[in-house]
Amino acid sequence: MRSLRAIAKFLRVIAQVLRGYWTIRTIFPKLNDEQQARYVEVWARGMLAIIGIEVRVKGHPAPGPVLMAANHISWLDILVMHAACHCRFVAKSEIRSWPLVGVLTTGGGSLYIERGSRNDAMRVVHQMAEALRQGQVLAVFPEGGTGDGITVLPFHANLLQAAISAEAPIQPIALQFFDAMTQEVSLAPCYRDDDTLISSLWRTLCAPPLLAQVRYGDKQYAEGRNRREWAQDLQATVINLCK
Repeated sequence: MRSLRAIAKFLRVIAQVLRGYWTIRTIFPKLNDEQQARYVEVWARGMLAIIGIEVRVKGHPAPGPVLMAANHISWLDILVMHAACHCRFVAKSEIRSWPLVGVLTTGGGSLYIERGSRNDAMRVVHQMAEALRQGQVLAVFPEGGTGDGITVLPFHANLLQAAISAEAPIQPIALQFFDAMTQEVSLAPCYRDDDTLISSLWRTLCAPPLLAQVRYGDKQYAEGRNRREWAQDLQATVINLCK
């Protein structure tokens, strides 16, 4: 019975993806930035509802200009953060070439970075700093990979330089997934090293109803810290937010 329900949800996921793809291709060019942002939020909430994930928000997202820095658990993190408050993500470049998904992430305003390329990291930092100067809301996952939702990995500092250059604040964010019934931390959404998008999606669809929590911390300014010092302080803040 659980597999049958998962199959039904999977078909609805595909329909939602196609709906988003069609909208971005046909309607988005006619919308202004604010209208696009509102559509992304509604679409993300709809997708999470189909999958069986309720979003709970604690705290308040800061208005732009701000760089949001969150821990990273799953490919679902982007949907969860979009559902709470639209922001432009910095994503790995290979996502851009994924069928359908690449169009959706691009439509959501993502900036792309070539992982492992120092020159490309510098290019993206300059692009991020300019976007922050324009008052935009950006988001990064400084861990550089996905964790289990219990342990927060060390934060990489490179992309945080954008906030220092633009004299913009960073808002730390803690993401967690819980079993909606037991309120225990759920590992079902975790994206492990040997996972594929399909296997991770299937495991999530087969899981009991989930609760995704987005806890916004207070925004911070560099206040004389270099990016490495700031990265360590941000990691410590996110760890505290997860408690």
